[in-house]
Amino acid sequence: MRPDNEALIIIDVQNDFCPGGALAVPGGDEIIPDINALSEDFSAVILTQDWHPANHRSFASQHSGKAPFETVEMPYGTQVLWPDHCVQGSQGARFHPGLNTNRADLIIRKGFRREIDSYSAFFENDRLTPTGLEGYLKTRGIDTLVLVGLATDFCVNYSAVDAARLGFAVTVREDLCRGIDMDGSLSAARRAMTQAGVRMI
Repeated sequence: MRPDNEALIIIDVQNDFCPGGALAVPGGDEIIPDINALSEDFSAVILTQDWHPANHRSFASQHSGKAPFETVEMPYGTQVLWPDHCVQGSQGARFHPGLNTNRADLIIRKGFRREIDSYSAFFENDRLTPTGLEGYLKTRGIDTLVLVGLATDFCVNYSAVDAARLGFAVTVREDLCRGIDMDGSLSAARRAMTQAGVRMI
């Protein structure tokens, strides 16, 4: 068992990000058995869950003439427009049935504010509005994090970089993540995480 100051953060292992889902990450379901096994080693396990209202501004369907994976400028910067996904209460927003959620101490829902997307487990995409996860971890005396899940180049990347910026020791298990790799986003994410001091294994 890992020491009590370490936590496993499982990012967005939801139906819509797995094969057959609205925003499927290739091989997204392959990592689930090994994530379940790894979670048994941790006394602290946190899950994140994308949780969008049906009219979320990051959905291409909310922008006339725009298609998924195009971009628009939002008040907080450039936003990729996504297919409708992980809509609150939908089957797609549920955790993949193969994921053992019983080990979770906390579920952080993100992306529930209509006007702003949220990739990171720690902040909305304005990089200012907190989710509360930092405070939860620090009050539990947790200073070391292992991140796994979906997708490497978006939610895992943003979460890892923010965690390192907040002073946590961060490891990303690349073998237990899968990426979208849109226009070189995977290599860019690896660079960003490495530069932030994230350990990639």
